[in-house]
Amino acid sequence: MLEEVERWLATRSWSGTDRPLHRILAAKRATNQSVSVVLPALNEEETVGDIVAIIRHDLMQQVPLVDEIVVVDSGSTDRTSEVAAAAGARVVHRDDILPRIPAVPGKGEVLWRSLLVTGGDIVCFIDADLKEFSSDFVSGIVGPLLTDPEVDLVKGMYDRPLGGAAGQGGRVTELMARPLLNMHWPQLAGFVQPLGGEYAARRSLLEQLPFPVGYGVELGMLVDALHLVGLDALAQVDVGVRKHRHQDGQALGRMAAAIYRTAQLRLARGHLIRPSLTQFERSPDGFEPRTYSVDTEERPPMAEIAEYQSRKVA
Repeated sequence: MLEEVERWLATRSWSGTDRPLHRILAAKRATNQSVSVVLPALNEEETVGDIVAIIRHDLMQQVPLVDEIVVVDSGSTDRTSEVAAAAGARVVHRDDILPRIPAVPGKGEVLWRSLLVTGGDIVCFIDADLKEFSSDFVSGIVGPLLTDPEVDLVKGMYDRPLGGAAGQGGRVTELMARPLLNMHWPQLAGFVQPLGGEYAARRSLLEQLPFPVGYGVELGMLVDALHLVGLDALAQVDVGVRKHRHQDGQALGRMAAAIYRTAQLRLARGHLIRPSLTQFERSPDGFEPRTYSVDTEERPPMAEIAEYQSRKVA
């Protein structure tokens, strides 16, 4: 492990108990920062209601940590939207956000569009399939962003039990993401759950990042954030145990392929945010350059979207 990563683990890797809730709330009042929680959801009627209700009770009604809970439904065919709304979330359908750009299937697509329908200075993403959910997930990963102005993105880390065995979850992480990160971006080797769906970041960072539309969004976000703000602006917090619905082998294969493709694009483009190809065409005056966008598999930084810019001005 790089000496830089060892130092990072000592200074940017915390436990959720390191920041008591009263300290986090005091920092929120002092800095006047708002917090949005976003749940991307697709057919999660069994779990989304409990997650929303717990966050609303613990972090909105008992203490004023979270300012809004938004569930973005990406095309559910069950009662996900109704259950989430009944539990107290604002529910928005993916296709109703930025309708001039046709939506495509994928988790990253939903997270990208959520920036347009949330207002928090800090945006916290929580997967909607978690079981035995605790609001410590939210307060734990939001805490460093409220208390430390030098931190821009915080990932949750946790045990992921599989079939009763501790630490056996996260198979795509161990077989695909971790080897990729260690070999190509060793500065990120200290992240315990690089693909975890529970993380928070400053809006000022998120709006500058491209979003892979599918399962590659978490790896892409880590790599791009590293190159944009540096390792010391990234952190992780231990929030205990994460229990959720596990995917079958074929679904994991599709996830791994998407993650590999996300890494491949970043390796090929030298970490440029917007890759392009310049070609030449002969004209009466000689050869003239023509530049074309190459990467059509990602959404651009939200800061470049006119509707987002006009919302910020308003």
